[in-house]
Amino acid sequence: MGMNRRDFLKISTSASGGLLVALNLPGCASVQTGYQPETGEWKPNAWLELTRDNEIIFTLDRVEMGQGTYTGLTTLIAEELDVAPDAIRVEFAPVAPEYRNPMFGLQLTGGSTSVASSWQPLREAGASARLMLVMAAARVWQVEASQCTTESSYVRHPNGLDSMPYGKLVELADKEVIRGDVPLKPRSEWKYIGRQAGRLDAEAKATGKAVYGIDVELPDMVYAVMTRSPRYGGAAVSFNRDQVLALPGVLDAFITERGVAVVADRYWRARKAQDALDIQWDFADAIALSNEDVFEHYRQAASDDPGEDERVDGDPDAITGAAGSVFEAEYEQPYLAHATMEPMNATAWYREGAMEVWAPTQAPDLGRIAAARHTDLSPDQVTIHTTFLGGGFGRRLTQDFIEEAAIVAYQVKVPVKLIWSREEDTRHGFYRPAMLHRMQGSLDNRELTGWDHQIVGPQILDWYVRNAAPAQYPWAPKFLYSTLGRVGLLAEGIATPKDLSAIEGAIGYPYEVPNVRIRHTHTDPGMPITWWRSVGYSHNGFAVETFMDELASEAGEDPVSFRRKLLAAEPRHRRVLDRATELAGWSQPAPKGRARGVALFKSFGTYVAQVVEAGIEKGDIRVFKVTCSVDCGQVVNPRIVEDQMTGGIIFGLTAALNGKVTLENGEVMQSNFHDYRLMSMRQVPEMVVDIVDSDEPPTGVGEPGVPPVIPALGNALFALTGQRQRKLPLKA
Repeated sequence: MGMNRRDFLKISTSASGGLLVALNLPGCASVQTGYQPETGEWKPNAWLELTRDNEIIFTLDRVEMGQGTYTGLTTLIAEELDVAPDAIRVEFAPVAPEYRNPMFGLQLTGGSTSVASSWQPLREAGASARLMLVMAAARVWQVEASQCTTESSYVRHPNGLDSMPYGKLVELADKEVIRGDVPLKPRSEWKYIGRQAGRLDAEAKATGKAVYGIDVELPDMVYAVMTRSPRYGGAAVSFNRDQVLALPGVLDAFITERGVAVVADRYWRARKAQDALDIQWDFADAIALSNEDVFEHYRQAASDDPGEDERVDGDPDAITGAAGSVFEAEYEQPYLAHATMEPMNATAWYREGAMEVWAPTQAPDLGRIAAARHTDLSPDQVTIHTTFLGGGFGRRLTQDFIEEAAIVAYQVKVPVKLIWSREEDTRHGFYRPAMLHRMQGSLDNRELTGWDHQIVGPQILDWYVRNAAPAQYPWAPKFLYSTLGRVGLLAEGIATPKDLSAIEGAIGYPYEVPNVRIRHTHTDPGMPITWWRSVGYSHNGFAVETFMDELASEAGEDPVSFRRKLLAAEPRHRRVLDRATELAGWSQPAPKGRARGVALFKSFGTYVAQVVEAGIEKGDIRVFKVTCSVDCGQVVNPRIVEDQMTGGIIFGLTAALNGKVTLENGEVMQSNFHDYRLMSMRQVPEMVVDIVDSDEPPTGVGEPGVPPVIPALGNALFALTGQRQRKLPLKA
């Protein structure tokens, strides 16, 4: 049904002329919304844009690094807007307060929070836009809006014959007002949420159209490499600059606080020049640790400091003085690298009093701070263009690679791409912290009566606050950056969020035990650390679920029965445990030469239980099958949940079988995939993923598959060999 200009003006003047939607966007409005007559574009809110050509654009504020936000979050918008997800064009969000993750107060993607933090806002954004379009069409047709329907980017007239595309209505919709809450579709009317669907970015990635950070190309771009101190904390004093500048293609070479930068007209020429460097290092402030030093340091700290109580139930003193038996165990986990497929990189261009940065970053607002820190620019003079990420796993939450690119770009004043080699990525990264766990458990008549868990190691926020605190206050002058970081740490748990990175998962101990104490001895050997896929849940999961298995053995009980009777108050835990063990055939003997182990863990709000079936073949551990049951609340796309569970299982098994960063005199010994090995395709086990149907709010799936699989494998090996392993990686 068409509209002439007179009708359009009549409808326009009868509308209220305002825009009122039931969305609470955080911070100051920096994203322009409303209708733009010059372009015919309508932005009803920060995430959606509809054009008069009937094009729909969604601004994705959670980066895509393989975990499926590109598809999952688009599906939320599509469902309420009543269009197919593949009819929506996706663009990555710029830095703006509207796009901050409300769970962190920063614009970052991590903690398996993307769906949980977007579930309500994005659905409301889609629903409000659809309602305004319907109200505009109803005004044109002079019918009740409640009588109109929508389908595939069209508003349908109650007569069932006439319709108007969304694009014809965008200017009028901008004048509509929604009063009160926006109604969302009930689950019974969902067309896209909860359905199996392929990834919207699959074709672009398969055909090479998707642009990752390492793919960025700019006019007259040059290339840079950075040679960093072999020991963290070392500083470059001098180098053979004249000799390096004489090499083919080399444009510049200079010392930075990060090391020695070499800039050349081609990437390989920069690498060849790097090989010719002769650098004198000052190691006065450098670490000189070995793995043995780290754990000796931890044990001394554990003995000197009982730690701060993080959870106390009942009478903790009754644990050591309990009747019956008290059992003790100590668990070690080493530093771990992230080993993302795409190594760290960033492209920066300083010109005309501003800087643009193209980077595969998980935290673009922190990236803006990182770039501004080393230039004469304020954060609002730095533009971050987020690309696809070739893996993140928490490594790209730390912005050192953007800092380096900005340092070089500020010096050379032309577009420059800085790329880390695989060796640099392994030897000079930020790592999952090494941790020590001391456990005590008391048994009385085979009943678990006490649980004491001392966690020993650093907190990640100590390392992360450097750019995170200024990112929360981007208006602050740069001379306050360090002060903001110190204040953030001093106010941790009071005025700023408590750092749970060392204790998460441990303080959520789910078993019904009368006396419980969880404590943390905070100590830091000085090795650079950052977030890692499942963070504290990864090391606490290994300690908690391995010790539970040990206590079940000491009590002479089946590991499943022992856990199950202590989960009477945890129905979701029991449900995944029952489903996983039933699917794995726990009650039946394992095939000859194999054994099964079980573990369960809640992380990021998601409940996961896993059964691992493993054996030893030709002197190597062989994982034959992993059965996983997951309860992550309401599911947006079951295929993505399955992908993330299997990906997490493989990630965890890699850590369990191979993961270890070895330190000698402060230097990382591993360098590439030959000595920091990932799980190969021939090692990948059969994996069965069972998804619990739930009406609970959605929770994370990117990381929860990791924590249970490591102890489940260790428990299977104990069942097979009778030997308990308390250090990672596991050995045959």
